[in-house]
Amino acid sequence: MKEKKKAGKEIKMTRRSFMGVGAAFAAFTIVPRHVLAGSGQQAPSDKANIAGVGVGGQGGGDIRGCGNENIYALCDIDEVKAGPTFAQYYTGTNGTKLYKDFRKMFDKEADNIDGVICGTPDHMHASVAIWAMERGIGAYVEKPLTQSVWEARLLKKAQQKYPNVATQMGNQGYSAEATRLAAEMIWNGDFGEITDVHAWYTGNFARGIVTWPEPEPIPETLQWDLFTGRAREHTYSSKIHPYQWRGFLEYGTHMIGDWGIHVLGPANLGLGLSYTYPTSVTCIEVSGVNPVTYPDYTCIYEFPERAHPTKAGQKMQPVKIHWTEGEKARNSLAPVPEGMSASDFARYNEVLYGTKGILGTSGRGESLSPVPRSSTIVKPPEVLPRVRNGHIGEWLTSLKGGPKSLSNFSNSAPYAEWMLLGTISWRFPNEKLMWDGENLRFKNNDKANEFIRPYMRKGWELEDITL
Repeated sequence: MKEKKKAGKEIKMTRRSFMGVGAAFAAFTIVPRHVLAGSGQQAPSDKANIAGVGVGGQGGGDIRGCGNENIYALCDIDEVKAGPTFAQYYTGTNGTKLYKDFRKMFDKEADNIDGVICGTPDHMHASVAIWAMERGIGAYVEKPLTQSVWEARLLKKAQQKYPNVATQMGNQGYSAEATRLAAEMIWNGDFGEITDVHAWYTGNFARGIVTWPEPEPIPETLQWDLFTGRAREHTYSSKIHPYQWRGFLEYGTHMIGDWGIHVLGPANLGLGLSYTYPTSVTCIEVSGVNPVTYPDYTCIYEFPERAHPTKAGQKMQPVKIHWTEGEKARNSLAPVPEGMSASDFARYNEVLYGTKGILGTSGRGESLSPVPRSSTIVKPPEVLPRVRNGHIGEWLTSLKGGPKSLSNFSNSAPYAEWMLLGTISWRFPNEKLMWDGENLRFKNNDKANEFIRPYMRKGWELEDITL
């Protein structure tokens, strides 16, 4: 990694400044103080020192989900948005440390931090994760893990380079029993061969914005340059931060990253999609294309025959994954099973179509049922361990020397990688983009290849990892 520019200052403020504004699988020995990169050496401690970067939204909720762990340091570029989280943990100079620039926090506190939770906008996820992993610090990174395909591959390589660093993507459904049960039912052959999966989500960010918003004065409590990070420099607008950034091409991934990475969790796990590459992605419909924010679209990923996750020597048949986001999801292209009303079918947001039956899931994968709902679920043999202390708890377990989380970067980075191909597909409607996963490129469209790797502003570059 290149030398990073040191920017920002440690926050010096009082609590008053912010007023008004169990083990996952089995018992284990709690060990760490700090894990050195690649060494696996840990000193005894009963609590992990946790840091947070981007703690004003979901990241703040994740921090609170750490329970009795020691919240050692918090970092956020917005004093107002992060104010409630700062106020909850900041108790003076001897308490939780407060920062605006995560690079300065890591440079000063790396030896005192065991794990970091990243809840920044999508475009900064990979930067925070790499800075942490290089220093032997465990990383819990909110979905969609990264903003770009290249960054997802980078985090997979980072996990290979630092295998003892505990990592996890914040796709909570992966720790839900229903998601793991769905995978086991698929592996057991309960629905025959899954040939098609349809998934959709209707939410929207930054709708109606088709040109860059008019500039506004930057609030004194906001470090806009640090928000920008590796992205191109743009003027500040309240239409971007703090709530609508995910709809902007510069910073987010829209619904595929906000909910798609949740919704398709059962399919990714059950069909072993993290262990292969799709052969193509095709946008079959799109509307609302503009140079600033994401449109509504539907794309189809095609996966080849691949090894069965649990049955040696057996294969899973090719499968098509259909993803629809935005307003188009209100009229999903998913076929409604015979004898089922459209309103009842709409309770799902993912449906897996098999040669012997159909499985529907909802939420983040926390709920599932055969179609029709009157069918009875017969639980197959349990293959995957069940999580008893939540998704954050599963990561904390691995951070303290327990089993690796199911959504560690070895599994979740390839998942994010194939899904993020959809954020490229809509730019080339009705064109089958042939994917060469081994070489991280499209075989038949050089223009599409320009969107694989993100823009990186000077001083914020990430270098590829050579293994």
